[in-house]
Amino acid sequence: MQSLSLGTLAIDGNSLSLASFLQVSRCDAKVSLHPKAMAFIEQSRSVVENIVNSDKLVYSINTGFGALSRIAIPKDQVETLQLNFVRSHAAGTGEPLSKEVTRGMMLLRANTLAKGYSGARPEVIQLLLEMLNRGVHPVVPCQGSLGASGDLAPLAHLALVLIGEGYAEVSGTVYPGKEALEKVGLSPVVLKAKEGLALVNGTQMMTAIAALTLLQAETLCKVSDISASMSTEGFLGSHRPFMDAVQRVRPHPGQIQCAENCRRLLENSEIAQSHAGCKKVQDPYSFRCTPQVHGAVRDTLRFVREVVERELNAATDNPLIFPETGEAVSQGNFHGEPIAFAMDYLAIAMAELGNISERRIDKLNDPHFSELPAFLTQGPEGLNSGTMIAHYTAASLVSENKVLAHPASIDSIPSSNNKEDHVSMGSIAARKAAKIVDHVRYIIATELFCATQSLRFRLPLKPGDGVQSAFQFLSERIAPIVHDRVFSAEIAEVATWVYDGDILKAVESAIGGLQ
Repeated sequence: MQSLSLGTLAIDGNSLSLASFLQVSRCDAKVSLHPKAMAFIEQSRSVVENIVNSDKLVYSINTGFGALSRIAIPKDQVETLQLNFVRSHAAGTGEPLSKEVTRGMMLLRANTLAKGYSGARPEVIQLLLEMLNRGVHPVVPCQGSLGASGDLAPLAHLALVLIGEGYAEVSGTVYPGKEALEKVGLSPVVLKAKEGLALVNGTQMMTAIAALTLLQAETLCKVSDISASMSTEGFLGSHRPFMDAVQRVRPHPGQIQCAENCRRLLENSEIAQSHAGCKKVQDPYSFRCTPQVHGAVRDTLRFVREVVERELNAATDNPLIFPETGEAVSQGNFHGEPIAFAMDYLAIAMAELGNISERRIDKLNDPHFSELPAFLTQGPEGLNSGTMIAHYTAASLVSENKVLAHPASIDSIPSSNNKEDHVSMGSIAARKAAKIVDHVRYIIATELFCATQSLRFRLPLKPGDGVQSAFQFLSERIAPIVHDRVFSAEIAEVATWVYDGDILKAVESAIGGLQ
């Protein structure tokens, strides 16, 4: 993913974009509460206060939670109820979420509270934003959410720091929550009626992971067109499958985009001219079906983007407070099914992107197909193994992805004494998808590594303009494979260039932006 320029973002609960989300989660941009959101936030809070001062029972404001919702809570214990709620729900486990995901969660939770349907006071939202701005990042275990009433356990760990409990990272060091706040001149907040649930009930962990995963997947789609085009040139593959006429008669948008990218990457190829009219009749599917497979991945990501963009600005609390009517409505907006489905679709699609990339790596390594030296080594045959095991590693990631791509959303398990009897597993779907995308990044990096070596055998002929720019970038940084050496760190470095957008930038600076 390419970094964005820093700036100050004013949130209002309705207009957060994926680009702005990335600025805050990854690039540490500052955030403020938009003035126009304040009136609605205060009106919503007034509804909560009126309920507290009345005899009306409303879920989570003056009742217990989940299966305990029939139990009324006295007015003098409403604040204790919220405190107990946050503490008891902070029961997560597993490795802490990354800083990027945690910042994304904080931004999304502040944004949904700013929407004005949760009944939280402005000072709660302001504290969340100041934690973001001053670099206080709660330590949030990655496991514990069923995606039912949203991401309860992870969000509770986040909320702990706002009340001076739990743990948070500041400038690389982890402190107890209260100490972390004090380090940057902040003080804990005392939660009032409904505010514990307002902080904890929602889809912000799964959505933060989904947003970051989607953005990386979209970058990988472009880079995979580069790696496929490099492999095509190294393999002496045909350019004809990328013809515009082919795509027009099966006009899936992603297929058309991929083929156009590949045509631009392959334009002005001396390598293609060198084998015009050769004895090959057809290339393997992993080459000539690139537009169809890469394109289908793109079309899937287009759907996922629509879902994620809606969820960024969604009210996912329960109950929702409607200031226009003074109602507090118990409903199911917290349910993670939309994100769960979207992440499962993304996982399947991205697993296939890695799958077809691995097949091209295999073909480059196989002299029977590529007419290149076995395993792309220039050294004595048999003495050097070349890229043999680099391919093994890519193949192992592909096979692991096949297990991870099993949909999490088809599962459900009853919880809370069967009150929460259908759950989404959205957080699990999101975490699995993120792992698959990271695997695919490494698979594509391996293809770029192998394709670079294959193109060295085609010198002095030049590949297409876009391929040449990628080849130049990589060949200047990766030594030719003459004798065996340790490749692991080199391929990992290529994977970093993929993630940071360096390879994509090098290509786009030469031929313009890819779709």
